[in-house]
Amino acid sequence: MKSGLKPSDQPAAWKVSADPVAYPQAVAEMEARAKAIASGEAGELIWLLEHPPLYSAGTSASLSDLVDPQRFDVFESGRGGQYTYHGPGQRVAYVMMDLRKRGRDVSAFVRALEQWIMDTLAEFDVIAERRCGRVGVWVTRDDGREEKIAAIGIRLKKWVSFHGISINVTPDLDHFSGIVPCGITEHGVASLQSLGLDIKMAQVDEALRRNFENIFGPVEPET
Repeated sequence: MKSGLKPSDQPAAWKVSADPVAYPQAVAEMEARAKAIASGEAGELIWLLEHPPLYSAGTSASLSDLVDPQRFDVFESGRGGQYTYHGPGQRVAYVMMDLRKRGRDVSAFVRALEQWIMDTLAEFDVIAERRCGRVGVWVTRDDGREEKIAAIGIRLKKWVSFHGISINVTPDLDHFSGIVPCGITEHGVASLQSLGLDIKMAQVDEALRRNFENIFGPVEPET
């Protein structure tokens, strides 16, 4: 374990939605599942999906960072962090996990999510790294520019997590211009496509699954 988080012997359910999922629907389903996990009525779930274009505001979001509020629908998310963009070509992975069984260590959990992203991107020969004081995962261009390629925003209720991560695969990066992503103005946003890579979403999903199991433990298809 690179993160220090305890892996689980019990498989987490793994679900991939083929069609875009509306943000309010996803949040409602996440909250219901997290509540069921906390009460012992359901197991952990990792849910991979895409959203229609939207902006979501975390609990630290500043209204001044919403540059173009009319561009897309804007949702209050309840997760940590500031404004972020979700849309087609971006792989979102929502993680409904029981940290009561995994060590009750939020910092270790966030590090494990970061490691999951970095190990996944490494399969495509992308060097992605943490940055002190900046949440998410970053790449460095040949000219030294640092750009964010993946975001992390989670929420916990009764030690059960929901919300999660997003990786930019082939999104329209211009869509990020309607916000100040995560409140950071001095750095840009990258995608696998903008790095010159032709990677399909299914390839990313396969890599995510392999590396999830390496860090967090086994998964099985959601039934």
